[in-house]
Amino acid sequence: METATPQFDPVKYKNTTHDQWQTAAEAWYRWSPTLNQWLGKATETMLEMAGISTGHRVLDVAAGAGEQSITTAKKVGVTGYVLATDISSNILEFAKQMAKQAGLENIETKVMDGENLTVPDSTFDAVISRVGLIYFPDQQRALKEMLRVLKPGGKVAAIVYSTPDKNKFFSVPVSIIRNRAKLPPPLPGQPGPFSLGADGVIEKSFIQAGFINVKSVRVDSPLLMPEAKDCVQFEKESFGALHQMMSSLTDTEKESVWKEIEQELKQFETENGFTGPCEMVVAIGEKG
Repeated sequence: METATPQFDPVKYKNTTHDQWQTAAEAWYRWSPTLNQWLGKATETMLEMAGISTGHRVLDVAAGAGEQSITTAKKVGVTGYVLATDISSNILEFAKQMAKQAGLENIETKVMDGENLTVPDSTFDAVISRVGLIYFPDQQRALKEMLRVLKPGGKVAAIVYSTPDKNKFFSVPVSIIRNRAKLPPPLPGQPGPFSLGADGVIEKSFIQAGFINVKSVRVDSPLLMPEAKDCVQFEKESFGALHQMMSSLTDTEKESVWKEIEQELKQFETENGFTGPCEMVVAIGEKG
């Protein structure tokens, strides 16, 4: 009797993702300064490529604690508007808090599934998504939704990780966990950190979804920390994907996995601190 090929279960995955982010919300917010320093350059590139300027209406999909939504809100100014959306209500509470602390009144938050955007057609000048699209079970559906809500001539810009070999700060933990939790290789079409990173993959996705003038650039985005253990702390507290992969392990096993990860990441320590190799791809597409 043939055994059925394991199938990826998008519903179960989305539920776990939601729960992970509800839990990691506070940590993601607390690490905002790190996120800003690490992804600041890629974020600026994304906003530039999306052509975001004063007075624009921008939708942020999978906004997280909204650190990049805040940057965008400052860029569009008082006549502009940013709607920060995420599947996790907890994480958006922090986005609200950050907007308040920054004294911004042109930013709103709304719980929303990026594959089912509850906003009218053709109402945004730009849509942005920072390291969110990679975790969507149906990336095509998400992109088509982004296209739908854009005004003609508007742009979608997304930041994703490139390939595992260029992102060892993250791919090393992933391979250690995969090995220790005895996980099979990712199934075709399964979302994950490197699902859009190979050459031409994200461009192909954008074109398939109906975008024109699609292009991408790579941005070197090293994660700088005092030591490897700080990187581990950051990932342990706020990387939902890693927790999801470890869900079958006991607490003792998890502890030992984190120790092994720290050991391996020490290779990126120098006398000037820890430099975690990371490369981002910023891709844009336009609505015809």
